[in-house]
Amino acid sequence: MASAAEQLARNLSFSTFSKAKALQQRIWFTLGALLVYRLGTFIPVPGIDPDAFRATFEQSQQGIIGMFNMFSGGAVERMAIFALNLIPYITASIVVQVIATASPRLEALKKEGEAGRRKMNQYTRYLAVVFCAVQAYGIAVGLEGSQGVVLNPGWFFRLSTVITLVGGTMFLMWLGEQITSRGVGNGISLIIFAGIVANLPSTIAQTLELSRTGAIPGFAALGMIVLALVVIAAIVFFERAQRRLLIQYPKRQVGNKMFQGESSHLPLKLNTSGVIPVIFGSSLLLLPATIASFAAQGNAPGWLTTVTALLGRGQPLYLALFAFFIIFFAFFYTAIVFNPTETADNLKRSGGFIPGIRPGERTAQHIDYVLTRITVIGALYLTVVALIPEVMFSQLAVSQFIGGTSLLIMVTVTLDTVSQIQSHLVAQQYEGLLKKSRLGGGKRR
Repeated sequence: MASAAEQLARNLSFSTFSKAKALQQRIWFTLGALLVYRLGTFIPVPGIDPDAFRATFEQSQQGIIGMFNMFSGGAVERMAIFALNLIPYITASIVVQVIATASPRLEALKKEGEAGRRKMNQYTRYLAVVFCAVQAYGIAVGLEGSQGVVLNPGWFFRLSTVITLVGGTMFLMWLGEQITSRGVGNGISLIIFAGIVANLPSTIAQTLELSRTGAIPGFAALGMIVLALVVIAAIVFFERAQRRLLIQYPKRQVGNKMFQGESSHLPLKLNTSGVIPVIFGSSLLLLPATIASFAAQGNAPGWLTTVTALLGRGQPLYLALFAFFIIFFAFFYTAIVFNPTETADNLKRSGGFIPGIRPGERTAQHIDYVLTRITVIGALYLTVVALIPEVMFSQLAVSQFIGGTSLLIMVTVTLDTVSQIQSHLVAQQYEGLLKKSRLGGGKRR
């Protein structure tokens, strides 16, 4: 039977949305922030020749640089101030979370509530600046090594490039936090989502043009469309899939009345980690590969060229590392966001129990056992969705924008944002019902 909240959500209408002024302000703020981000992807880094860089970019866009360009919303192909996007920040957050699991001091800091969370975020920002500066310097050196790209090579160009790219990433970090707190949805995910969606129309047009000219066989183009639809349907199915554990509450007596025992469910999502493992895995692959790819365009050692080739799109090493990172972060992030011991303690305090399982430690072990099994399925699902289209599309030399990673990010972020909007509307409905009940009570008196 559907819950009261689910029944109320089905009855939402446009009139409910028109009355939710606070939600409308949040949506407009989110759209305005994303517009600012898109404008920044067209402001180039000073000191480069755009035409010469575009010619250099076209020679390497099918490799790892093409994937980096996807996450940055096309800022890489224009070498804009947002070319690094949020990749250094995401990488820094991964490193801090991994270190926190092994450091008692950081682990204690995480348990200090809001103050501890702010301190952890501060450490993440500092580390993000370091990663961003290293990547920006590598890009500057790589640009100088490309013939005719840099107008006036030298330390002034390198310093200005590092400051510009680091400043762009810091601004996006701030913008993402503002979207999360004052807008709708997760700001970091929405910025990446906006970059992918903005380039989607041109990518579809490019694919249709390749099919028309015969560069891609007609049946292959049709197969890609069918595969994309199948992948989208699979993503929606698995993201909404849950394993529900039956929770039973005993009979209780209040005064002279005896209340019957109630039952409910503890929902465990099949993919608790969401799209985070894919974004984290891509970020870790992009950190060394980006520097290697740019540096290999100039007078670089042979091993840099080898690394760039091995981490190219569709290469065995790239696919193996990507699969490993997805599976690792699926378990790692699930362990961070869901604590079976804490859940079992909350059930014990409220009098709830799982039939056939003793409350307390045995309940925590049972929840952890079930969560581990469904996380295996969720990790395999993420791996298949992210890698199978990559293999097929890389063989056809199709743009990275319609790969499994981009589809997964677009669908998952859309589902999460729509869910948050629906939650705001449900809250609006509840407030309206409470006001009506108070008014009605006053009239009866």
